[in-house]
Amino acid sequence: MTKSVKGGDKINEAFYELSKEKQMAIYNAAMEVFGKYEYKRASTDLIAAKAGVSKGLLFYYFHNKKTLYMDTYEYVSKIVEEAVSDVHLLEITDFFELIAYATEKKVNMHIENPFITRFSVRCFYSQKEDVSTEVQTEISSWKTQKYDTYFRNLELNKFKDGIDPERIFHMLIWMTDGYLHSKQMEGKPIDVQEIKQELTQWAAMFKRISYKEEFQ
Repeated sequence: MTKSVKGGDKINEAFYELSKEKQMAIYNAAMEVFGKYEYKRASTDLIAAKAGVSKGLLFYYFHNKKTLYMDTYEYVSKIVEEAVSDVHLLEITDFFELIAYATEKKVNMHIENPFITRFSVRCFYSQKEDVSTEVQTEISSWKTQKYDTYFRNLELNKFKDGIDPERIFHMLIWMTDGYLHSKQMEGKPIDVQEIKQELTQWAAMFKRISYKEEFQ
């Protein structure tokens, strides 16, 4: 069994023969180090040490640093998808109820997997690095795909005439993006509960602006 990752090489099938605990140790180490440092400064020696494997063995599983990074990105994307998506999510027809439900699940996921938060933020702001093009392409595709998947059953009659819910969705993402960027520039830690509170307030504001009065 081998797997190719976008922008990287094939992963050695020996990696999938490891125990789940050992695979998780490698992923957690990669998320921690790639989340703390820019891609070019992230040390594979440090990742190997934190994972409890030799650097040679790490590169035996992953042909190079980029393959390790992109596979870690795909792993994180899968974790987020599994944490947020469920049958109930697809049954929600109110735009803002769906936003609130998905936010709650995503916050819980970040609390349970602390390394994911910093790694995800690093990915989001990856620029002019060997992985930037692939990551930004994946993120852009994710935004469109997730809207089409999660919001396909919306009760559009609740919106005022001329209001595009997809634009509100993207505006909420941009506002969260700006919030995270300001925290990063100030060197302050990312507090997922604080993000939840901010997003809840923004969503309430957009609901007042975009919903017909009888649905507010």
